[in-house]
Amino acid sequence: MVFSSLLFIFLFLCANLVIYFFISPQYRNQVLLTFSLIFYGWSGPKYLILLLFMVLVSWFCALRIEEAAQKNAGRKGGRKALIFLSQKRKWLILDCVLLLGLLAIFKYTQFFLGNLHFFFGFPKEVPEIVLPIGISFYTFQLLSYVVDVYRGEISAQPRYWKLLLYASLFHQCIAGPIVRYQTVADEIDERRITPGDVAYGIRRFSVGLAKKALLANSCSAVADTLLPAQAAQLSSSTTAGLWLGMLFYMFTIYLDFSAYSDMAIGMGRMVGFHYLENFNYPYMASSIQDFWRRWHISLSTFFRDYVYIPLGGNRVAEWKVVRNMLIVWALTGFWHGASWNYILWGLYFFVFLILERYFLRKRLERLPAAVGHIYALTVVYLGWILFRFENLGTLGAVLGGMLGIGTAGFSNLATGIVFQNNLFLLLFCCIAVTTFGSWLRKLLIRIAYHNHQIPYGMHVIDALTPAVLLLLSTMALVGDSYNPFLYFRF
Repeated sequence: MVFSSLLFIFLFLCANLVIYFFISPQYRNQVLLTFSLIFYGWSGPKYLILLLFMVLVSWFCALRIEEAAQKNAGRKGGRKALIFLSQKRKWLILDCVLLLGLLAIFKYTQFFLGNLHFFFGFPKEVPEIVLPIGISFYTFQLLSYVVDVYRGEISAQPRYWKLLLYASLFHQCIAGPIVRYQTVADEIDERRITPGDVAYGIRRFSVGLAKKALLANSCSAVADTLLPAQAAQLSSSTTAGLWLGMLFYMFTIYLDFSAYSDMAIGMGRMVGFHYLENFNYPYMASSIQDFWRRWHISLSTFFRDYVYIPLGGNRVAEWKVVRNMLIVWALTGFWHGASWNYILWGLYFFVFLILERYFLRKRLERLPAAVGHIYALTVVYLGWILFRFENLGTLGAVLGGMLGIGTAGFSNLATGIVFQNNLFLLLFCCIAVTTFGSWLRKLLIRIAYHNHQIPYGMHVIDALTPAVLLLLSTMALVGDSYNPFLYFRF
């Protein structure tokens, strides 16, 4: 079950909200937990058992860490203090080993065995291991929780089912954002829901759904049409088609991922949870460093706080700073997928971040802002080529094809038709990835202060926008024949 399915929108989510708001407030957490477990278990009960076990491990270890910390409180030194400190570290290591070990087994076993088989011929057969949905997200959430308890930044959750609620909330357990426990700790026990929160949540969910159903899905279809799935298909592609296909893929990857974050933030707000923003218009960035401050913010801050800074951050010798950045970006790539192209993608950004740190930053600051923006978009665009193709043979063929090697020419009639038919989609995407929409809304609000009639119009727009977006998204999800972009073709 996914957020953009009609089953989820009109049955699961509606049922959840109706029961949530009609039941006594003291049982609302239980309602959320029940729906979250149903949602996660939809793909198979065995994955639900894994989630229950991993939460149990983190719950138990965090309690033992807090217990050791309390026994050590007030001790300034001595043998007992060292013993309690050792116990804290022991439970932290146990949690990290078990959680990261399970993540490695399910996500990376095939990758490592596949490489062993390729280079050394063993094992003879590589087992097929199905990746549990959302395991990367809830593993990192649980790790951040236990580490924060170890650091004394939060108190351990004494009730297992409440920690399970935090890790399994269907709003964000399968596609993020990576929510820190300290962000929602108070709201798990006590939440205040205002009509403004509900209205904002509905509007934010509708915007995210429209981004997914109307824009991301349409861009994905165009990208799949223009980009070859295998190197052998490259001979029927054109150079212009490959460049255009990657442009649509660039829109797809942002609109799709940010749409899920929008929907998660919206659903959380409807029931009183305030999740932090996960995207801040990354395609408006003026450098690669700026891009990663805006893109998948929850993942970037996780690696910063739990890997980069513990390694010494930038307060160590320069060669160690480079080492720390190398580790972080190799892990960032590997987190996205168990394939060499993702590792190369992470290292690709590492190279540009190093270049900016030591060579490019001051030069970019002296140039017009537009130059930095073009530079950042170009680097990100080329990076998505690495991200798109897991097969390195296909990746190499596409890179060659974009230089005019091995294709059916620069362009042809079919490529031109695809471009013309999707020109309005391209224009809508260009607007959707910028701050134009929020700028226009703020402008109308400012105008409203000087005209007493406009506020009523703004209220009408705010009320109608979610309904219109929901209607258009439903039409698009029902079938391509109802996709509104079909009516804007030449």
